[in-house]
Amino acid sequence: MMLLQVLFLVLDKPELLKPVLKTFLDCGVKGATVLESTGMGRMLSHEVPIFASLRTIFENAGHHNNTIFAVIKDDAKVDRLVEALKAVLGDLEAPGTGIIFTLPVTRVIGLAGDIRA
Repeated sequence: MMLLQVLFLVLDKPELLKPVLKTFLDCGVKGATVLESTGMGRMLSHEVPIFASLRTIFENAGHHNNTIFAVIKDDAKVDRLVEALKAVLGDLEAPGTGIIFTLPVTRVIGLAGDIRA
């Protein structure tokens, strides 16, 4: 049985987008989707008093994230990609770096046909 996963990377450093996408390619991932995204803290900084002190920082920054996701058919490829991304991004435990997570995929339609896990 084939284990399909979708790997998500929320990249907090948009200037690293091209090196990150090159890393996907270097690890054999030939297709990914890139979305511009904004974190909850930035969105709520205008509405929730606890975030009010952050408002001035976020208003002037014009900052956004990139969310990148790809369906990957091979556990070993996922592991290689995660390690390679950590080398590009640095310490993911550091604030303002990003987050990587994976989820199981039970079915894909439109990617090399109808694939079921």
